[in-house]
Amino acid sequence: MPELRQNPATKEWVIIATERAKRPEDFSSPGSEEKPEALGICPFCEGNEDLTPPEILAYRTYGTKPNTPGWWIRIIPNKFPALVPQGNIQRSKQEDFFRYMDGMGEHEVIIESPKHDQFMPIMEQKQVEEVFLAYRERYITLSQDPRFELITIFKNHGASAGTSVKHPHSQVIATPITPMHIRNRLEEAMRFFDDNGECVFCVIMKKELAFKERIIFETDDFVVFVPFAASSPFETWVLPKKHNASFQSTTPEHTKELAYVMKTTLNKIYKSLHNPDYNFVIYSSPCREKDLEYYHWHIQIIPRVAAVAGFELGSGIFINTVIPESAAKFLREA
Repeated sequence: MPELRQNPATKEWVIIATERAKRPEDFSSPGSEEKPEALGICPFCEGNEDLTPPEILAYRTYGTKPNTPGWWIRIIPNKFPALVPQGNIQRSKQEDFFRYMDGMGEHEVIIESPKHDQFMPIMEQKQVEEVFLAYRERYITLSQDPRFELITIFKNHGASAGTSVKHPHSQVIATPITPMHIRNRLEEAMRFFDDNGECVFCVIMKKELAFKERIIFETDDFVVFVPFAASSPFETWVLPKKHNASFQSTTPEHTKELAYVMKTTLNKIYKSLHNPDYNFVIYSSPCREKDLEYYHWHIQIIPRVAAVAGFELGSGIFINTVIPESAAKFLREA
């Protein structure tokens, strides 16, 4: 059973991932276990369904059976989950001081295509729409579980972004806590609203659209830009123009437009930076706070073109070596 442990000095939670546990000596010697992909067998490719846990949900051709070929989107439990569905959400203490709880949650993999090399920037638009509709469906379903406080949807592309299987996929993790990283964002947004009577993200978007130089592009419902204080080269934000705190609020049509926006943005990054590793995360309000007037759901894209070093780790201040206005112009013209 994984554990959630809280740092008493910072109130930050960490996951002790027992399902992925390694012995300390494993970090000082080459691993001997050969994964299926290293042997030329991808567990996420169509026809290899028996190499993964049974599917939770699949978009598939009518008449085909679960866990067989015939799908175009497939969602499965992570074989090595950070959190597991069993357990309870009661918090305990060790030595009457260190707080911990069962590592209860949900950890799922969204396999984005049956094809091994169809990455999101170069997928057909219809397929990207299906991926984002799957995000929406799983978000809505998981958010209805009263045990979960936060649903995080994210994508790791490339080794330096944290992926271990090349086949295009995303992940969803539902947690029974709202971590300090998110609480801090919510509290700062609340303070701004209390002082100004407006959502800080709405104001940021309005100012960026007026300034124009950090805008990459916009559609009727979304705006894409490099933020004023981008923490790393080519960091990019995607915001819906209409205020909504929760990703759950997206309609199917709105989700399809988001898919177009994300494919276009990732294609610009893919072409201009020659297929860099990257992460993206959908930031949304906690499940039971979906109607907040001071928070605004959004997507953050981080191309992994620069390493985080000692000063960043020690100070929490990131060094960005690309001027945000220059980064936006470069991507805008891609």
